Amino acid sequence: MQTSPQSVVDLPGIKKLRSGKVREVFDLGETLLFVVSDRLSAFDVVLDDPIPHKGAVLNQLSAFWFKKFGDKIDNHFITADFDEFPNELKKFRDQLAGRSMIVKKTQPLAVECVVRGYLAGSGWKEYQMSKSVCGIKLPDGLQLASQLPEPIFTPSTKAEQGHDENIDMKRCAEILGQELADRVSKLSLEIYSTGREYAAQRGIIIADTKFEFGKIDNQLLLIDEVLTPDSSRFWPADQYVVGQSPPSFDKQFVRDYLETLDWDKTPPAPRLPKEIIEKTSAKYVEAFERITGEKLKW
Repeated sequence: MQTSPQSVVDLPGIKKLRSGKVREVFDLGETLLFVVSDRLSAFDVVLDDPIPHKGAVLNQLSAFWFKKFGDKIDNHFITADFDEFPNELKKFRDQLAGRSMIVKKTQPLAVECVVRGYLAGSGWKEYQMSKSVCGIKLPDGLQLASQLPEPIFTPSTKAEQGHDENIDMKRCAEILGQELADRVSKLSLEIYSTGREYAAQRGIIIADTKFEFGKIDNQLLLIDEVLTPDSSRFWPADQYVVGQSPPSFDKQFVRDYLETLDWDKTPPAPRLPKEIIEKTSAKYVEAFERITGEKLKW
């Protein structure tokens, strides 16, 4: 498998549909190939320094959850086993094995499905101003990182540029229709609660997360990535303290380092020290191995 981090993934002869901050999507005709690079973005800027094994963690952890939640909702996952990939991809083993999956083609919904179980990030900022998050009133007296009385569904729009915009359930229903909005809200809360309970048994708090759904004709499917350190806040349970921002199993080391620099958070980003890269990589791998009980394959 890969011997060095993968920042750019090009597969000559295979049509690339799009290149996101982290994922590359290729057209295989009836299906899509998702390839997760080791790129890392912070403050909406893609950094020049890749994080070793990050792509493998995101890919293999999503595959783990897709299989686990298969009885709750259909999903777009077909296989992440490179030996099952089409022959046309076999020559790209070094770029693909461990960090890619083949998925069904769907029509993604125009809303991101965010679930919050704890008060953090933009939810904490909004709560401080209004005692609510996305129009949902919350009790007085909550602190940073407080566990909410029950998880809440707080959807957002998908922004092509810049940040997504939080919306309330009324706006979500206007975009999706009431029936579909109610369904993705219910499913998102169920999947989050199941995943949070599973992770808690392994010493990880999943504070919040975002899901994406797509449709094939009238069939609703869970798509994209699921409960990874990039789509969720993972906190170590043994370091959790209400009122403080807990350390994370993700790019927190990078964010913290960048905050110490005189950088205006616009490209180009500063280069990362070797120590920061190694610590961040280790956190991603630890999250995967704790949750799955397996060793990462790379």
